Amino acid sequence: MARYKTINGITIECTAAEVAELDDMKADWDSKAFDRAISGLRFKRNQLLQETDFYANSDVTMSDDWKTYRQDLRDITNGLTTVAEVDAVTFPTKPSGE
Repeated sequence: MARYKTINGITIECTAAEVAELDDMKADWDSKAFDRAISGLRFKRNQLLQETDFYANSDVTMSDDWKTYRQDLRDITNGLTTVAEVDAVTFPTKPSGE
């Protein structure tokens, strides 16, 4: 399949070397899809954990519901190996009350 580029308003066909370079760049991008997805999941997970860090202070008694919620958040990335699995993750429901 031919690929094209536009230079100074003129559309021209890419050379074989340019097509190969574009293919390599796409393959590199695609190969890192899982890393990007899991990184995004961990970022969201870490935000949710940070929102509840005060429950983990030594002078606060944490309920079992909060302990379970926080452990479920920490475990949320376990066993994930594909982007589809990461995309299908459902975050645990935050307990009500304290």
